[in-house]
Amino acid sequence: MTTTSTPVPPTIDPVAAERWRLHAPAQSPWLHDEIGQRMEDRLQWIKRQPEIWADWTPLRGGQAAQARVLARYPQAAAVLVEQTESGRAVLRDRLVPDLPWWRRLPTAGKRVTAPRIVDGSEGLQVDLVWSNMQLHMAARPQALIQQWCDSLVPDGFLMFSCLGPDTVRELRALYARLGWPVAGHELTDMHDWGDMLVQAGFAEPVMDMERIVLTYDTPERLLAELRELGRNLHPARFAGLRGRQWRERLLAALSEGLTRTEDGRLALTFEVVYGHAFKAPPRVPLAGTSSIKLDDMRSLLKAGQKPVR
Repeated sequence: MTTTSTPVPPTIDPVAAERWRLHAPAQSPWLHDEIGQRMEDRLQWIKRQPEIWADWTPLRGGQAAQARVLARYPQAAAVLVEQTESGRAVLRDRLVPDLPWWRRLPTAGKRVTAPRIVDGSEGLQVDLVWSNMQLHMAARPQALIQQWCDSLVPDGFLMFSCLGPDTVRELRALYARLGWPVAGHELTDMHDWGDMLVQAGFAEPVMDMERIVLTYDTPERLLAELRELGRNLHPARFAGLRGRQWRERLLAALSEGLTRTEDGRLALTFEVVYGHAFKAPPRVPLAGTSSIKLDDMRSLLKAGQKPVR
Protein backbone atom coordinates (compact mmCIF):
# COMPACT_ATOMS: atom_id res chain seq x y z
CA MET A 1 0.00 0.00 0.00
CA THR A 2 1.13 3.53 -0.66
CA THR A 3 0.07 6.99 0.38
CA THR A 4 0.86 8.76 -2.87
CA SER A 5 -1.25 8.13 -5.95
CA THR A 6 -3.18 5.09 -4.72
CA PRO A 7 -5.87 5.69 -2.09
CA VAL A 8 -5.41 3.76 1.16
CA PRO A 9 -7.03 1.32 1.48
CA PRO A 10 -7.57 0.71 -2.25
CA THR A 11 -10.29 -1.94 -1.99
CA ILE A 12 -13.28 -0.24 -0.34
CA ASP A 13 -16.44 0.15 -2.40
CA PRO A 14 -17.55 3.72 -1.56
CA VAL A 15 -21.23 2.93 -2.18
CA ALA A 16 -21.11 0.00 0.23
CA ALA A 17 -19.19 2.10 2.76
CA GLU A 18 -21.82 4.84 2.62
CA ARG A 19 -24.60 2.27 2.99
CA TRP A 20 -22.91 0.90 6.10
CA ARG A 21 -22.43 4.40 7.52
CA LEU A 22 -26.10 5.24 7.05
CA HIS A 23 -27.65 1.96 8.12
CA ALA A 24 -25.28 0.31 10.58
CA PRO A 25 -26.89 -0.69 13.90
CA ALA A 26 -26.86 2.08 16.50
CA GLN A 27 -25.17 -0.13 19.05
CA SER A 28 -21.47 -0.55 19.67
CA PRO A 29 -20.17 -4.16 19.61
CA TRP A 30 -18.60 -5.41 22.81
CA LEU A 31 -15.20 -5.58 21.08
CA HIS A 32 -15.37 -1.86 20.29
CA ASP A 33 -16.03 -1.15 23.95
CA GLU A 34 -13.11 -3.34 24.96
CA ILE A 35 -10.72 -1.64 22.52
CA GLY A 36 -12.01 1.78 23.54
CA GLN A 37 -11.24 1.07 27.17
CA ARG A 38 -7.72 -0.06 26.26
CA MET A 39 -7.26 3.12 24.26
CA GLU A 40 -8.56 5.22 27.15
CA ASP A 41 -5.85 3.71 29.37
CA ARG A 42 -3.29 5.33 27.06
CA LEU A 43 -4.59 8.79 27.96
CA GLN A 44 -2.75 8.55 31.28
CA TRP A 45 0.49 9.26 29.36
CA ILE A 46 -0.87 12.46 27.79
CA LYS A 47 -0.15 15.47 30.02
CA ARG A 48 -2.37 17.91 28.17
CA GLN A 49 -5.82 18.28 29.71
CA PRO A 50 -8.36 19.17 27.02
CA GLU A 51 -10.93 21.86 27.62
CA ILE A 52 -13.08 20.59 24.73
CA TRP A 53 -12.96 17.11 23.20
CA ALA A 54 -14.88 15.45 20.37
CA ASP A 55 -15.97 11.82 20.21
CA TRP A 56 -16.15 11.04 16.49
CA THR A 57 -18.97 8.58 15.63
CA PRO A 58 -19.60 7.51 19.23
CA LEU A 59 -22.59 5.25 18.54
CA ARG A 60 -20.42 2.46 17.16
CA GLY A 61 -17.25 3.55 18.92
CA GLY A 62 -18.04 2.16 22.35
CA GLN A 63 -20.34 3.68 24.93
CA ALA A 64 -18.38 2.35 27.90
CA ALA A 65 -15.19 3.94 26.58
CA GLN A 66 -16.97 7.25 26.07
CA ALA A 67 -18.06 7.18 29.70
CA ARG A 68 -14.48 6.61 30.81
CA VAL A 69 -13.19 9.58 28.81
CA LEU A 70 -15.96 11.74 30.26
CA ALA A 71 -14.90 10.63 33.74
CA ARG A 72 -11.21 11.28 33.03
CA TYR A 73 -11.91 14.87 31.91
CA PRO A 74 -14.88 15.85 34.10
CA GLN A 75 -14.39 19.59 33.57
CA ALA A 76 -14.01 19.36 29.80
CA ALA A 77 -16.85 20.09 27.40
CA ALA A 78 -17.71 17.09 25.21
CA VAL A 79 -18.91 17.14 21.61
CA LEU A 80 -20.46 14.04 20.02
CA VAL A 81 -20.03 13.93 16.23
CA GLU A 82 -22.62 11.84 14.36
CA GLN A 83 -23.05 12.59 10.67
CA THR A 84 -26.52 11.08 10.21
CA GLU A 85 -29.73 12.52 11.59
CA SER A 86 -30.86 9.08 12.72
CA GLY A 87 -27.62 8.67 14.66
CA ARG A 88 -28.01 12.04 16.32
CA ALA A 89 -31.58 11.13 17.29
CA VAL A 90 -30.36 7.94 18.95
CA LEU A 91 -27.72 9.90 20.83
CA ARG A 92 -30.31 12.33 22.09
CA ASP A 93 -32.53 9.48 23.26
CA ARG A 94 -30.04 6.98 24.63
CA LEU A 95 -26.47 8.18 25.01
CA VAL A 96 -26.74 11.57 26.69
CA PRO A 97 -27.95 10.95 30.24
CA ASP A 98 -29.37 13.62 32.48
CA LEU A 99 -26.55 14.89 34.64
CA PRO A 100 -27.04 14.62 38.40
CA TRP A 101 -27.42 17.91 40.24
CA TRP A 102 -23.92 17.77 41.69
CA ARG A 103 -22.37 17.57 38.18
CA ARG A 104 -24.11 20.84 37.31
CA LEU A 105 -22.50 22.78 40.13
CA PRO A 106 -19.76 25.22 39.03
CA THR A 107 -16.26 24.05 39.94
CA ALA A 108 -13.19 26.25 39.57
CA GLY A 109 -15.25 28.72 37.58
CA LYS A 110 -16.56 26.09 35.14
CA ARG A 111 -19.93 24.44 34.77
CA VAL A 112 -20.22 20.90 33.39
CA THR A 113 -22.96 20.47 30.82
CA ALA A 114 -24.32 17.57 28.80
CA PRO A 115 -22.35 16.75 25.62
CA ARG A 116 -23.28 18.73 22.52
CA ILE A 117 -24.40 16.67 19.51
CA VAL A 118 -23.27 17.87 16.07
CA ASP A 119 -22.80 16.56 12.53
CA GLY A 120 -19.17 17.67 12.25
CA SER A 121 -19.73 20.15 9.42
CA GLU A 122 -19.68 23.41 11.38
CA GLY A 123 -15.92 23.78 11.83
CA LEU A 124 -15.10 22.38 15.25
CA GLN A 125 -12.09 23.59 17.21
CA VAL A 126 -11.33 21.12 19.97
CA ASP A 127 -8.31 20.01 21.99
CA LEU A 128 -8.84 16.26 21.52
CA VAL A 129 -10.39 14.21 18.73
CA TRP A 130 -11.27 10.69 19.88
CA SER A 131 -12.18 8.03 17.29
CA ASN A 132 -12.55 4.40 18.24
CA MET A 133 -12.71 1.58 15.66
CA GLN A 134 -14.03 3.64 12.74
CA LEU A 135 -11.17 4.47 10.37
CA HIS A 136 -10.95 1.02 8.76
CA MET A 137 -14.52 1.40 7.43
CA ALA A 138 -13.91 4.77 5.72
CA ALA A 139 -13.85 4.84 1.92
CA ARG A 140 -11.76 8.05 1.96
CA PRO A 141 -9.59 7.69 5.08
CA GLN A 142 -7.18 10.49 4.15
CA ALA A 143 -10.09 12.93 3.90
CA LEU A 144 -11.37 11.82 7.30
CA ILE A 145 -7.94 12.23 8.89
CA GLN A 146 -7.72 15.69 7.35
CA GLN A 147 -11.11 16.56 8.84
CA TRP A 148 -9.86 15.49 12.24
CA CYS A 149 -6.75 17.65 11.88
CA ASP A 150 -8.81 20.64 10.76
CA SER A 151 -11.06 20.20 13.82
CA LEU A 152 -8.15 20.48 16.25
CA VAL A 153 -6.56 23.60 17.66
CA PRO A 154 -2.76 23.82 17.17
CA ASP A 155 -1.07 21.35 19.54
CA GLY A 156 -4.39 19.56 20.03
CA PHE A 157 -4.15 15.79 19.82
CA LEU A 158 -5.81 12.80 18.16
CA MET A 159 -6.45 9.38 19.67
CA PHE A 160 -7.74 6.64 17.38
CA SER A 161 -7.96 2.89 16.94
CA CYS A 162 -8.90 0.67 14.01
CA LEU A 163 -8.45 -2.84 12.67
CA GLY A 164 -5.17 -3.82 11.00
CA PRO A 165 -4.31 -6.12 8.06
CA ASP A 166 -3.95 -9.34 10.09
CA THR A 167 -7.62 -9.18 11.10
CA VAL A 168 -9.52 -12.44 10.39
CA ARG A 169 -6.51 -13.79 8.53
CA GLU A 170 -7.82 -17.33 9.13
CA LEU A 171 -11.07 -16.50 7.36
CA ARG A 172 -9.25 -14.84 4.46
CA ALA A 173 -7.07 -17.94 4.03
CA LEU A 174 -10.12 -20.22 4.10
CA TYR A 175 -11.89 -18.23 1.37
CA ALA A 176 -8.72 -18.31 -0.74
CA ARG A 177 -8.37 -22.11 -0.39
CA LEU A 178 -11.97 -22.60 -1.49
CA GLY A 179 -11.58 -20.26 -4.47
CA TRP A 180 -14.22 -17.85 -3.16
CA PRO A 181 -14.11 -14.06 -3.55
CA VAL A 182 -12.16 -12.23 -0.86
CA ALA A 183 -13.57 -12.38 2.66
CA GLY A 184 -13.06 -8.69 3.38
CA HIS A 185 -11.63 -5.42 2.13
CA GLU A 186 -7.93 -4.78 2.69
CA LEU A 187 -6.94 -3.12 5.93
CA THR A 188 -4.18 -0.55 6.27
CA ASP A 189 -0.86 -1.13 8.01
CA MET A 190 -0.05 1.10 10.96
CA HIS A 191 3.01 2.56 9.20
CA ASP A 192 0.80 3.75 6.34
CA TRP A 193 -1.54 5.36 8.87
CA GLY A 194 1.46 7.20 10.30
CA ASP A 195 2.39 8.52 6.86
CA MET A 196 -1.18 9.70 6.28
CA LEU A 197 -1.23 11.51 9.62
CA VAL A 198 1.91 13.43 8.72
CA GLN A 199 0.48 14.27 5.30
CA ALA A 200 -2.63 15.73 6.98
CA GLY A 201 -0.60 18.00 9.28
CA PHE A 202 0.02 15.91 12.39
CA ALA A 203 3.43 15.83 14.07
CA GLU A 204 5.39 12.78 15.25
CA PRO A 205 2.58 10.21 15.28
CA VAL A 206 3.02 7.28 17.63
CA MET A 207 1.60 3.96 16.42
CA ASP A 208 1.37 0.56 18.04
CA MET A 209 -0.66 -2.58 17.59
CA GLU A 210 -1.75 -5.75 19.33
CA ARG A 211 -3.31 -9.01 18.18
CA ILE A 212 -6.33 -10.45 19.96
CA VAL A 213 -7.54 -14.01 19.34
CA LEU A 214 -11.27 -14.51 19.86
CA THR A 215 -12.74 -17.99 20.15
CA TYR A 216 -16.25 -19.26 19.44
CA ASP A 217 -18.26 -22.34 20.35
CA THR A 218 -20.04 -22.50 17.01
CA PRO A 219 -19.70 -21.10 13.49
CA GLU A 220 -23.13 -19.50 13.94
CA ARG A 221 -21.86 -17.38 16.82
CA LEU A 222 -18.74 -16.47 14.85
CA LEU A 223 -20.83 -15.21 11.92
CA ALA A 224 -23.12 -13.26 14.22
CA GLU A 225 -20.15 -11.46 15.76
CA LEU A 226 -18.65 -10.59 12.39
CA ARG A 227 -21.96 -9.03 11.34
CA GLU A 228 -21.94 -6.93 14.50
CA LEU A 229 -18.41 -5.68 13.80
CA GLY A 230 -18.85 -4.53 10.22
CA ARG A 231 -19.22 -5.60 6.60
CA ASN A 232 -17.09 -6.76 3.70
CA LEU A 233 -16.69 -3.60 1.59
CA HIS A 234 -14.44 -5.10 -1.10
CA PRO A 235 -15.67 -4.36 -4.67
CA ALA A 236 -14.96 -8.00 -5.60
CA ARG A 237 -16.98 -9.49 -2.73
CA PHE A 238 -19.79 -11.97 -3.45
CA ALA A 239 -22.41 -10.17 -5.53
CA GLY A 240 -26.06 -10.22 -4.48
CA LEU A 241 -27.82 -12.22 -1.79
CA ARG A 242 -27.16 -15.89 -1.15
CA GLY A 243 -29.70 -18.40 0.09
CA ARG A 244 -30.04 -20.96 2.86
CA GLN A 245 -28.00 -23.58 1.03
CA TRP A 246 -25.09 -21.18 0.77
CA ARG A 247 -25.31 -20.45 4.49
CA GLU A 248 -25.20 -24.15 5.33
CA ARG A 249 -22.18 -24.56 3.06
CA LEU A 250 -20.45 -21.63 4.71
CA LEU A 251 -21.13 -22.94 8.22
CA ALA A 252 -19.71 -26.33 7.27
CA ALA A 253 -16.61 -24.70 5.76
CA LEU A 254 -16.06 -22.65 8.91
CA SER A 255 -16.48 -25.67 11.15
CA GLU A 256 -14.11 -27.83 9.14
CA GLY A 257 -11.57 -25.33 7.83
CA LEU A 258 -10.88 -22.76 10.53
CA THR A 259 -8.18 -23.00 13.18
CA ARG A 260 -9.32 -24.54 16.46
CA THR A 261 -7.95 -24.14 19.96
CA GLU A 262 -6.91 -27.06 22.13
CA ASP A 263 -10.40 -27.21 23.60
CA GLY A 264 -11.99 -27.31 20.16
CA ARG A 265 -13.20 -23.70 19.83
CA LEU A 266 -13.00 -21.82 16.53
CA ALA A 267 -10.37 -19.06 16.57
CA LEU A 268 -10.12 -15.74 14.72
CA THR A 269 -7.31 -13.18 14.98
CA PHE A 270 -8.00 -9.45 15.20
CA GLU A 271 -5.18 -6.96 14.76
CA VAL A 272 -5.89 -3.67 16.51
CA VAL A 273 -3.95 -0.53 15.57
CA TYR A 274 -3.69 2.39 18.02
CA GLY A 275 -2.42 5.82 17.09
CA HIS A 276 -2.04 9.26 18.58
CA ALA A 277 -0.50 12.44 17.26
CA PHE A 278 -0.45 16.17 17.95
CA LYS A 279 -1.49 18.75 15.41
CA ALA A 280 1.62 20.54 14.22
CA PRO A 281 1.70 24.32 14.76
CA PRO A 282 1.21 26.35 11.58
CA ARG A 283 4.22 26.99 9.39
CA VAL A 284 4.13 30.28 7.53
CA PRO A 285 6.43 30.74 4.51
CA LEU A 286 8.37 34.00 4.43
CA ALA A 287 7.70 35.97 1.26
CA GLY A 288 7.50 39.55 0.07
CA THR A 289 3.81 39.50 0.93
CA SER A 290 2.31 36.81 3.16
CA SER A 291 -1.16 36.24 4.51
CA ILE A 292 -1.92 34.27 7.64
CA LYS A 293 -5.08 33.52 9.57
CA LEU A 294 -5.40 35.49 12.79
CA ASP A 295 -5.78 32.29 14.82
CA ASP A 296 -2.60 30.86 13.25
CA MET A 297 -0.67 34.04 14.07
CA ARG A 298 -1.84 33.86 17.65
CA SER A 299 -0.64 30.25 17.81
CA LEU A 300 2.75 31.18 16.40
CA LEU A 301 3.17 34.01 18.87
CA LYS A 302 2.04 31.86 21.77
CA ALA A 303 4.53 29.17 20.83
CA GLY A 304 7.33 31.67 20.33
CA GLN A 305 7.89 30.60 16.72
CA LYS A 306 8.86 32.59 13.65
CA PRO A 307 7.71 32.12 10.07
CA VAL A 308 9.92 29.60 8.26
CA ARG A 309 11.88 30.31 5.13
